[in-house]
Amino acid sequence: MKVIISHDVDHITVWEHWKDLIIPKFVIRSLIEWGLGSVSCSEFKNRIRSLTTNQWNQLEELMAFDQFHGIPSTFFVGVKNGCYLAYKKDVAMAWIKRIKAQGFDVGVHGIAYDNIGVMMQEHQTFQKMSGLNAFGIRMHYLRTNTDTIRRLANIGYAFDSTDMAMKNPYKVGGMWEFPLHVMDGHVLHKNGAHWKNSNLEEAQQFTKGKIITAAEMGIPYFTLLFHDRYFSDEFKTWKDWYLWFVAYCKVSGIKFVSYRDAIIELEHKNIVTTHR
Repeated sequence: MKVIISHDVDHITVWEHWKDLIIPKFVIRSLIEWGLGSVSCSEFKNRIRSLTTNQWNQLEELMAFDQFHGIPSTFFVGVKNGCYLAYKKDVAMAWIKRIKAQGFDVGVHGIAYDNIGVMMQEHQTFQKMSGLNAFGIRMHYLRTNTDTIRRLANIGYAFDSTDMAMKNPYKVGGMWEFPLHVMDGHVLHKNGAHWKNSNLEEAQQFTKGKIITAAEMGIPYFTLLFHDRYFSDEFKTWKDWYLWFVAYCKVSGIKFVSYRDAIIELEHKNIVTTHR
């Protein structure tokens, strides 16, 4: 089994949210977590301080970490606003270029999931902005309906990683679907809570259980989502969980692979099986 790591880029700055409710929700969430004792005073202070520094991304720091540890991660960047994803297209384009320049793969963090025309526009916009002909997507908030994945395949995406389930990769038309197995929000927000209600040890045990289950099921690629925003001392448990996961994989001899390389391996195996 190999591991695929990806990062969703939900926020770039604080003040891109001046028109929505993200900032007050963030403050309320932080107060609740501090009041419950699930985050420390220093974490809480760092979060409040972030409102003045106007930085709600940790992309440079996360790319440096992944690069140092040889992790060929994929960053999903939005090219359309919606559901509290609010950074502008020129900002998205600048980060797409910076991510590519660091040698990482980049894909679409999709907003439209139920309108084929708007879905096609997102694909075309990203294609122009990135200069890529083949790329993948993950829907923001994992939003889908019964037609979403089929439509993504018809539009021409190389892969998608929105279906959250303990499944093997599967093909929909010409597109590979890589089910998502673990994401930071579900690990540290048990039972759908809107605030942190799990400690680091619980998060580690939960993740180990998922890895063991995937191995027993013969799943060849274990997929993990970690939002770049959490690679910060404002979210120490989230960051420590990611650092632990990378170290755990290395100690366990589990190799990291990109979606693109996984597709090459899957296609090769399919050819070998067909020839046999």
